[in-house]
Amino acid sequence: MIETTGVSFSPESIVRRQSSSWRGLDAEIVQLSRLEPFEYRLRARRHLLIASHRGERHDGETFVEGLPRSTRREFNRRLTFVPAGAEFAGCQMPRALYRGTYFYIDPVGPLIDPELGRLDLGPRLFFDDPALWATAEKLTHEIERGAQTDRLYVEALSLVLVSELARHNRQNLGVEEQNRGGLAAWQQRAVDETIETHLAEPLSLVDLAGQVRLSPRHFARAFKQTFGQPPHQYHLARRIERAKALLGSREMSVTEIAVSLGFADTSAFSTTFRRFAGGTPRDYRRRQT
Repeated sequence: MIETTGVSFSPESIVRRQSSSWRGLDAEIVQLSRLEPFEYRLRARRHLLIASHRGERHDGETFVEGLPRSTRREFNRRLTFVPAGAEFAGCQMPRALYRGTYFYIDPVGPLIDPELGRLDLGPRLFFDDPALWATAEKLTHEIERGAQTDRLYVEALSLVLVSELARHNRQNLGVEEQNRGGLAAWQQRAVDETIETHLAEPLSLVDLAGQVRLSPRHFARAFKQTFGQPPHQYHLARRIERAKALLGSREMSVTEIAVSLGFADTSAFSTTFRRFAGGTPRDYRRRQT
């Protein structure tokens, strides 16, 4: 059976669920029924894989134990993995009616074949894996069929799903091995997510290093080896890339963009932009016409 009601939502009336169960795997499609603020939470006995088919929010955050909180506002067609025993929680003001499929995998059940490799993935939040996504989508279609589901086909897909998770784990461990001396793959993801969601705010080297359990000195050296720039320089470069996107959309004035990205004034913004882009923000905007 699904763990009581699976991921709990508050208010519960805001979601519709369609559930199915097979050997070693429980699953449910969760569909938001109205655009209202809501919260969700789970500390799972099982591994939880979430396929977010539609995920867009005006505001909110998502927390997976072991990772920084994410305030990412768009996560359509993204995957999240919560290891057994870890906490998963969040809140949001939705911009679109959320729809996702939740797969609860028994960590010692019949789908876990030692020949597939370890299924001890660390927590992952809003990641992309086309092969894993394709299998999750096929299983979602079978859940939608209800009583017409082909059980043998679903059980075969369930094995493929777990196999894809094991493959993803092996690839992830391989990347971390290649990056020895720099940041490990999970550290890269955690730091990059933090920088992207806090572009308009000053970031402390001590805080960034603490997130990935490194001393500031070791972190600064590993960061530069991984990203090719010191943390402060990389943070500025990402702010300028965001500024370019905003300038190109023409929805905000140069002054509004400067304020939204945390610059003290338009002059400071223009000086930094010129250093990275070779011209002023207004020059860049004119070139986009």
